[in-house]
Formats: sequence, structure tokens, C-alpha cells
Amino acid sequence: ELPSVLDDVPAALPALARAVKLQKRAARVGFDWPDVSGVLDKMAEEIDELRVEIAAGNTENMAEELGDVLFAWTNLARHQHIDPETALRSANAKFERRFRRIEAILAADDRRPDDADLEELETLWNQAKTEERA
Repeated sequence: ELPSVLDDVPAALPALARAVKLQKRAARVGFDWPDVSGVLDKMAEEIDELRVEIAAGNTENMAEELGDVLFAWTNLARHQHIDPETALRSANAKFERRFRRIEAILAADDRRPDDADLEELETLWNQAKTEERA
């Protein structure tokens, strides 16, 4: 096997961290978009490919295309100097806060989320979002 600039990127790294490292290594030798517009175009292309596989019901190809989407999103984070792990942790925390607020609102009426339909849950989500921003 030929030597590669990717050789010493540890395979044991978490996937998100490894994606960033692989992309940085490739970028060092010029395999990168000159600006974020190329990344955004690639993201749109990957989402379109995922839509095709979802419509076809091809689970195996869906998984591959979803991986490509995640890889492209990671590339966007790298281009914008955002740590994708930190961004995702923050999104997880925000989701958890808002969902717990939905649960609390429903619990005040002796209800649970599975007692509400999606429309009500969306309304409560927007309420939690508004309260959080206030």
C-alpha cells in the first residue's frame, strides 16, 4: 500500500473528530474548496442523493448517503472554524432543555408527551423556545 497523508489519522478516533482530521489532512495538500460556497453546494448534492435513496426505500444506500451528508456537514463546520462536537453537544443540550419544558407543561395538566399529538407538541416546543429566548 502506498504511503498517504492520511496514514497517521487514528482509526480509533470518534467519527466526528476523525472526519475533521481527515478533511484537514486532505486540505493541506490542496484537496479542499476555496470557500464555503463549494461546501454548501456539496451539502445540497449529498442531501439530494439521500432523498433519492429514501424515495427508493434502499436502506443500505440511505445509510451510505447519510454518512456522506454528515461528512459534508462536518466539512462546513471545519470551514467555519466551528468544532462540530461542541456544536452538537450544544444542540443536544438545547433539545433536552426544551423537551423537558414540554414534559413539565404537560405534567402540570397530569399529561405526558404521548398524550399529545404532534401539532400540540410542536406548539409546546415553540412555547419553550420563546420562553428560553425571553
